[in-house]
Amino acid sequence: MNRDDRDDPFGDFFEEIERMMNEMAGDRPGTDDAGFGSETHVNVYTSEDVVRLVADLPTVSKEQLAVQCDGDAVTISATSDRREYDETVDLPVPVDEHSGEATFNNGVLVVEFDREDDSASIDVV
Repeated sequence: MNRDDRDDPFGDFFEEIERMMNEMAGDRPGTDDAGFGSETHVNVYTSEDVVRLVADLPTVSKEQLAVQCDGDAVTISATSDRREYDETVDLPVPVDEHSGEATFNNGVLVVEFDREDDSASIDVV
């Protein structure tokens, strides 16, 4: 294998830095999206007891943020001076919507819920 045939191990890293720098400079080719668009990343993590949703919401303050859950999905709404964001994320498992706790720090929203039992046990008499 020639050295020229290998992929640059830092290529993706530098492309991502360039994309972020272009966004900060206001140069976003090919997008007229007034919302958060590709800047927003939402991930959902599950464990045996907890479901955790992590959302990256740049340029949003805590006061501009609203979160709702119906047990099966979480809706995140945010409005800033320049943008609006509204997304519903389906959860992989049912959760107790009343157990939700959220933190918001430096543009990162973290919401945790207790998992609902997948099934109820039935006592046999």
